[in-house]
Order: sequence, then C-alpha cells, then structure tokens
Amino acid sequence: MSPKNIIILLGSPRKKGNSALLAQEAAKGAQEAGAAVESFYLHGLNIRFCLGCNKCRAKTALNCVQDDDMQSLYPKLRRADAVVFASPVYWAHVTAQMKVFMDRCYALGGPEGHDLEGKRYGVILTYANIDPFKSGAINAVRTFQDSFSTGIVDIICGQAKEAGEIKKNRELMERAYRLGKELCR
Repeated sequence: MSPKNIIILLGSPRKKGNSALLAQEAAKGAQEAGAAVESFYLHGLNIRFCLGCNKCRAKTALNCVQDDDMQSLYPKLRRADAVVFASPVYWAHVTAQMKVFMDRCYALGGPEGHDLEGKRYGVILTYANIDPFKSGAINAVRTFQDSFSTGIVDIICGQAKEAGEIKKNRELMERAYRLGKELCR
C-alpha cells in the first residue's frame, strides 16, 4: 500500500505562530505513521481573490482561469488523501489568506462532482479572545467540509495570546500529533 499524501495549509502570516506549531505536531504524527506530508504557508503564495466568473464550472473545467499559485496547489489537493487547515482566528474568522484559498477551491467542483470529495480533514484553530465555536471560523470550515462531502477527523482549538505560547499546552500538542496519525488511517 502506498503512503498517504497529506497537505497542510497554514493561514497565518507567522511561520512560528501557534497554529503553525500545532500543524507541525500534526505533520510529525502523520510522518511517523508513514505519510508523505507537504505544508504550504498561504501568506507567502500569490493567490488572488475569486472573480465569481464561473468559468471554472464551464464544461466541467474544474480549474480556475486565474494564473497564480493556486494552479500548482490544485493537483496537489486532488492527489491528497487528507488536508489540514491551520489558522489563527482573526476578527472571529479564519485569516483572509485561508478564506481566499477556500473560495478558490470552488473551482474544484461542478456538475460531475467535486475533486475534494471523500478526503479527510483536520482543523487547527488558535485564538486569543474569541472562541472559534462562537465565531464564524468553525462555520467556515464546516461549510467547506459540507460542500465537498468530506469528513472532519478533528477540530482542535487552542487559546494562546503570545507567539509560541501554545507549546505549553501539552494536551493540545499531543492532540495535534494524534490528529496527524489519525489522518493516515
């Protein structure tokens, strides 16, 4: 059996922020379970806003007409067995980088189905003040999951105000590690 392919999408502009630290633990768990893991910091990629033109849905194109970094992510997403969304909660929502990425995944669906159907997902959200379960962040990832008929393995939410503070929360770090392992099943 070939190893599982897992994609980790990081929505934070901070490469060593709390959501990134939890995502690293998930990656470690997945790699130790034999998965091939690839991580992408969305902040450093050129991903334009969705134009709402619907050209991606014409004749089951399943691709966006915009020539940006999403073009290299689409085939990786199609090949992935599992995807992890990791984002801090900004203003009661996932970051703008994550939201734009999610919007652009619209191109992966059409009348014939969705290229992300059947994949397993993990969600990692960190916050300072607004609990993600009382904000739009959880609703955004659940709506994304519902749109593609996928399954969320776990939603990990951790409160941390300072960069790196999440490392002190051993329970969350271990849970993120277990998420990585679980995505390989």
